[in-house]
Amino acid sequence: MRRRRILLGLELVVVVGLALLVSSVLARRLRVAPPVLLLGCGVLLGFAPALRDVHLPPEIVLLLFLPALLFWESLTTSLREIRSNLRVIVLLSTLLVIGTAGAVAAVAHALGLPWGPAWVLGAAVAPTDATAVGVLARALPRRTVTVLRAESLVNDGTALVIYGLAVGITVGEEQLTTPHVSWLFVLAYGGGALVGLATGWLLLQVRRWVHDPLQDNLVSLLAPFTAFLVAERIHASGVLAVVVTGLWLSQAGPREVRAETRQQGTAFWTLSTFVLNGALFVLIGVEVQSAVRGLSSVGVARGLVAVGVVAATVIGVRFAWHFTTPYVIRLVDRRPRQRLRRVGARARVVSGIAGFRGAVSLAAALAVPQTLRSGAPFPDRDTIVFVTAGVIVVTLVVQGLLLPVVVRWARLPRDTGAEDELHLAERVATEEALDALPRVAAGLGTDPDVVDRLSREYRKRLRVLRASRGESEDATALRYDQQYTALRLAVLAHKRAAVVRLRDERHIDDSVLRQVQYRLDLEEVRLSRPEVPE
Repeated sequence: MRRRRILLGLELVVVVGLALLVSSVLARRLRVAPPVLLLGCGVLLGFAPALRDVHLPPEIVLLLFLPALLFWESLTTSLREIRSNLRVIVLLSTLLVIGTAGAVAAVAHALGLPWGPAWVLGAAVAPTDATAVGVLARALPRRTVTVLRAESLVNDGTALVIYGLAVGITVGEEQLTTPHVSWLFVLAYGGGALVGLATGWLLLQVRRWVHDPLQDNLVSLLAPFTAFLVAERIHASGVLAVVVTGLWLSQAGPREVRAETRQQGTAFWTLSTFVLNGALFVLIGVEVQSAVRGLSSVGVARGLVAVGVVAATVIGVRFAWHFTTPYVIRLVDRRPRQRLRRVGARARVVSGIAGFRGAVSLAAALAVPQTLRSGAPFPDRDTIVFVTAGVIVVTLVVQGLLLPVVVRWARLPRDTGAEDELHLAERVATEEALDALPRVAAGLGTDPDVVDRLSREYRKRLRVLRASRGESEDATALRYDQQYTALRLAVLAHKRAAVVRLRDERHIDDSVLRQVQYRLDLEEVRLSRPEVPE
């Protein structure tokens, strides 16, 4: 039995990895969002007899997948944009979640669910999914992406408070009173934010006396799980604690973290979150099959009707929000600065269609207890799981496929803000480096020839930067820079081939090859990287 479980685990790892690889390749060629194909792969894998006993434990999602994915999302989210859109983000992540949960609860009750399970279902499907938004909405303008990502990072906290209340009241362990509910929200948000700040500060102190890149990145790896654990211990929002920790480190990290540590950490988090994301979507697809097989309290046809009605409610409430609250805000706040931040109806349609549901919703549904305090079965638990899984499929597949079409229809203006700021950063950094060069060289006692050589390189780079943005008419500098880059890349290929040949002829060891190759790879990546990162 033990050997069979080990083999099943290995088979699952290989199958999920292959599904992730195939889906990623096909997504590029078919120009389809990867989560759509990954979800489809998971559904197909659910037909395999060997995988029918595979389930997605909610504890794995909430304690392993969620902290890591939220941490990376918060590390790579713009705090400046969050501050600029704070009011919108707070309203989306609180009032919209409460309104969505309430609307779904009312609809589910009308379909036959008791009020307790109806609110559990509403809380489960109310929050948008940060990982899905991060993958599916990546090509949108920066402000839109930031609002969507920040909303999905924070709204889990609101939804999980409502979920905990609904489950507790249904089971018979909670009382619905205004002071109690208010305290839960204060504890969730206030406690989560304080834990996040404390964790971020503490880890920064640790990183100041850790000098090895591997140890430093181990501290970074511990950050989200430490924040989540401490917050959950005091019944605060682990989600908010992880997000605040990530945002804190994103601001303090550039001053404290060394270059080698940062390169190693970025590579690690990029790969690990890519794998975790993909595996999560595949496992959601596998769990959809299990949800269908486990539906017993109602027929499949009635369950599908409930999925359609609840999905329509979730989407409808989001669209109603985006086409009502902006006008209320405009009536209340008429400051010129607020007028400049207004977005048109087409942009709001894009935001409305980008409200994807994902793993957190399914984990919440699967975490519903089997029995009540009295020992009786939890009413309509199978319906909650089935409808939640169905809503996730509808939002990911239907809205994921519609989003590119809607974006083209919306004809949103091209966002050049990142390009402009990148050019500004490089130009100012180069200018200030040139200004500081004589003083720094004098302090180091550098030979004049060396100073002259570095000065020429920086001035050439400055001419290229100015020519690339039309700030000067020096087209020759641009052409020379392009030719120089192409030549360097071609010569690097010859250098790499020479080093490999030396290894094959046994003149140098593999360890020496790896050292030289590492330096050549860094130079190649630097020369061939895109000007504006994703």
